[in-house]
Amino acid sequence: MTAPPIRAQKTGADALAALDRSLLLDLGRCCKDFGLIEHQDRVMVALSGGKDSFTMLHLLMAMRKRTPFSFELFAVTIDQGQPGFRAEPIVNHVTNVGIPFHLVKQDTYSIVKEKVPAGKTYCSLCSRLRRGILYRVASELGATKIALGHHRDDLIETLLLNLLYSGQTKAMPARLVSDDNMHVVIRPMAYLAESDIADFARLKGFPVSTCDTCGSQDNLHRKKIKKMLIELEEENPKVKGNLFAALTNVVPTHLLDRSLLERLGMPVRPIQTGRTRRSYELEVLGSQEPN
Repeated sequence: MTAPPIRAQKTGADALAALDRSLLLDLGRCCKDFGLIEHQDRVMVALSGGKDSFTMLHLLMAMRKRTPFSFELFAVTIDQGQPGFRAEPIVNHVTNVGIPFHLVKQDTYSIVKEKVPAGKTYCSLCSRLRRGILYRVASELGATKIALGHHRDDLIETLLLNLLYSGQTKAMPARLVSDDNMHVVIRPMAYLAESDIADFARLKGFPVSTCDTCGSQDNLHRKKIKKMLIELEEENPKVKGNLFAALTNVVPTHLLDRSLLERLGMPVRPIQTGRTRRSYELEVLGSQEPN
């Protein structure tokens, strides 16, 4: 379980140094807990130009200097043709820090605009197209891992989104193997709070330049979740910490997922597929109709 947001009272260089150290410790702990980066890995950092991906690149570069094993880093930015997106600040930053960089231009925005009905959100299709490009580029460039900049708040919000809108108890894994077993996606910042990342990016002066196509849409469920969490946090500052702790403290015996209980060797009746509600009624109530 990660520590609560730092929110250090220090300013200037002292605050930056404290944040740098704390964020690096949490990132390193996450990598160690889930085996995210290993000897001779070639890690492709997905650099969107937002505060999260800039921070992730900085921390991975710092971690590489401290690990007892060697691994490679290179960054990839995808220009999907969204209005207002500027790649120049990203290119300049990566050039200055000396990391190999690839800019991939592929217009998926036009596809999204064409395929998504009016009033619907772009996120699902846009992210699927982006993930497909990342997988292709990772194969072409020989990446063994694809690093994404999702943080603790993203995991919490995804958990609530799935609970409230999908009927599933799941969030984002720190390590994910693609369905075809060809790619490994890692989230090294899974333990990091968004507020600390925002403070760090501001103090470092990262040239944040990212697409806000999704954020400009008013009917996003994620925006509603964010607003709800802000309101809950005003009443109880521990809300986010407790939700994150819940992801690390699952009690399977107190859930109703029979397939999970079955895999854990719990005493449940074997799951039978193809059963209808009527067949269960006949089994439980008998063949006679109730009076």
